[in-house]
Amino acid sequence: QVQLVESGGDSVQAGGSLRLSCAASGYTYSSSCMGWFRQAPGKEREGVASIYSRGGRAYYASSVEGRFTISRDNAKNTLYLQMNSLKPEDTAMYYCATITARCWSDEPEYASWGQGIQVTVSS
Repeated sequence: QVQLVESGGDSVQAGGSLRLSCAASGYTYSSSCMGWFRQAPGKEREGVASIYSRGGRAYYASSVEGRFTISRDNAKNTLYLQMNSLKPEDTAMYYCATITARCWSDEPEYASWGQGIQVTVSS
């Protein structure tokens, strides 16, 4: 059974930084695509970033490209999202997820996700 546990969420001021972590267990972490999506109240889910098994090429939503960086440590079964230059519009619940199709796209096929972690950015 896949387990994904996010951490690192917080409340910060605009322009600040946060790093989210996602500890994964229960599946073949090193041979798959993983990513982050977010959802704000009253808004649709938005794919934020995704990265394939061996790292390297990553996908970013246009709203975060140049500010966010996704990475993974396969030895630790951990996925990260470094978020810099945060804006109030980045406020949302952030979810770590496994992806089974369309890894490098704005609409990947999410298979499993964690409970989510709140990120709040104030102006």
